[in-house]
Amino acid sequence: MLRLILVVLFVILYLIFGIPVLMTEWLIGRSHPASSDLRQLRMVQWAFRTVLFLSGTKLTVIGEEHVPKDEPVLYIANHRSYFDIIITYARCPRLTGYIAKKSMRHVPLLSTWMKRLHCLFINREDTREALKTILAGIDNIKNGISMCIFPEGTRNKTDELLPFKEGSFKMAEKTGCAVIPIAISHSADIFENHFPLIRPASVIVEYGEPIWPKELKAAGNKKTGAVCQEAILAMLKKHSG
Repeated sequence: MLRLILVVLFVILYLIFGIPVLMTEWLIGRSHPASSDLRQLRMVQWAFRTVLFLSGTKLTVIGEEHVPKDEPVLYIANHRSYFDIIITYARCPRLTGYIAKKSMRHVPLLSTWMKRLHCLFINREDTREALKTILAGIDNIKNGISMCIFPEGTRNKTDELLPFKEGSFKMAEKTGCAVIPIAISHSADIFENHFPLIRPASVIVEYGEPIWPKELKAAGNKKTGAVCQEAILAMLKKHSG
């Protein structure tokens, strides 16, 4: 219970004391948007690393050298825990926006930080609105901002991967950027497996080799989603072994 209290207290204080920071960065961003974006990214990453420390999470990171540092990419990951976002975002080398469910748009202060960091909100129940979100993600990548999406569409409460939604991969197929598959193991041990407690856990995060949709198409038009799902499944099986 102590870890839960510490994490919740830290997040609340960060959001409250971050209000003047947001206002200041908004003013600076009007004339220097790139530097303001980068500062806000690093501030949030520091906060997420602090949350992981308070929760007692120990990370084993594999394959991080596969992530390009000088170009935007599309991150694709399996999704078992709220902590998946905290874990992966804390390690992004460059500005990255996440695709989040539409309900996150209404969370005070947190949604403001998310919007400032180019996160987008998707309504999967409305095809037209979902398409608009994907198109906004394509624009982000064209402007040099990486994107991350969980193609299962929701937190998976089983040990098997849910079917990947192929629409998630349009952001890479339309921009030509690389897809970086990420396999996350044991993140639900932090919180979801013993809700409402937060307990120390050992989590494995593995970054797969870049997948290029154009090369897949040239080689036989195999769907990007299927290839990414196979890559993530292989990494998850390796973790369990």
